[in-house]
Amino acid sequence: MNHWLLKSEPETYSFTQLTRDKKTHWDQVRNYQARNFLKQMKKGDLAIIYHSGDEKAAVGIAEVIREAYPDIDPEGGDWVQVDIKPVQAFINSVKLSEIKSTTSLKDLLLIKQSRLSVMPVSAAHFKTLRAMGGLS
Repeated sequence: MNHWLLKSEPETYSFTQLTRDKKTHWDQVRNYQARNFLKQMKKGDLAIIYHSGDEKAAVGIAEVIREAYPDIDPEGGDWVQVDIKPVQAFINSVKLSEIKSTTSLKDLLLIKQSRLSVMPVSAAHFKTLRAMGGLS
């Protein structure tokens, strides 16, 4: 199983909305590197949901329930989307400032490529973020 981090502005689509919807398409990703990461996702992979914008915090965990399939773009292009469902909200959101100050997370791609909306997360980083979020 692989682990991922998916970023969204909470005003656009929040973890709370995902919980209400019970599942969603993770679509409209228009960055080639992020698209390539979407293509690597497998059913059963877990993803940290991270709210960007003003909040800047990891807030919960989702599971990939459908692997990459075409995301139709009226302008054309080889874009894809995946489907996810909520697994569990963090008890405590994990602020970006906490992430940056945690030595074991210094290599997290979120810190190195902060504008990327889809990125892989190592199993160790996933476990650390999960624990920081109050989940065992």
